[in-house]
Amino acid sequence: MIAIPLQSGSAGNSIYVEAGGVRLLFDAGISGVQAEKRLKMHGRDIRAVDALIVSHDHSDHISNCGVFHRKFQIPVHVGERTFEAAAGSMRLGEIGELIHYRPGETLDFGGVRVETLPTAHDGVEGSAFVVVADQQRLGILTDLGHAFEGLGHTISSLDAVLIESNYDPRMLDEGPYPEFVKARIRGDRGHLSNHEAAQLLRDHGVNLRWACLAHMSENNNHPGVAMRCHMDAIEGRFPLYTASRRECSGIFTL
Repeated sequence: MIAIPLQSGSAGNSIYVEAGGVRLLFDAGISGVQAEKRLKMHGRDIRAVDALIVSHDHSDHISNCGVFHRKFQIPVHVGERTFEAAAGSMRLGEIGELIHYRPGETLDFGGVRVETLPTAHDGVEGSAFVVVADQQRLGILTDLGHAFEGLGHTISSLDAVLIESNYDPRMLDEGPYPEFVKARIRGDRGHLSNHEAAQLLRDHGVNLRWACLAHMSENNNHPGVAMRCHMDAIEGRFPLYTASRRECSGIFTL
């Protein structure tokens, strides 16, 4: 199994996962041109992708799902309420192959399964994901809201994870955002801080071969700050990486 974060952050999100001959994209918050170019950099053809799976209705995750479908003929898997909410607030365009799922269901793509996990984030029905192939389990855990019940158990089952480490509390407190935005970010339906994500990995990452810190805030975090927080917590038990907020990251192999 391989994972390629094409971009991860408030400016746009999309993650490519390949396993057992199945090629999946998670989220479509970057342009079709960017997605095609970045996959080509790693020898992958976006037109060979078998499915696009959308996590929730925020624009940095769903805004280009119609483009991905029409330009590259990729079927779109998305929650019905998620699609309705996004279609009502942004122009998604016509999507000819739209498959609805409910958070909590398992999606089957031949030899690859995708477990969808309901999240506490403030989308209408957000999902995180676990990709399962050949007894290997990769978590894509972003836009979580808070460390909800069962999240630690899920992390303990994983072989690798891309996990949000969105903000540094001090940087958020001292930063330029209005107080109501700060309250939303640190609230139960916002994002995980570096400290919260690091605690989850410390306490539950017992089987992890690597972890990649994702969805880092551009204004309220810094890769070096996030890495120091996590490295102090896990004490070198497994390799740590960061996903780029503006560019394509490398290939992560499991």
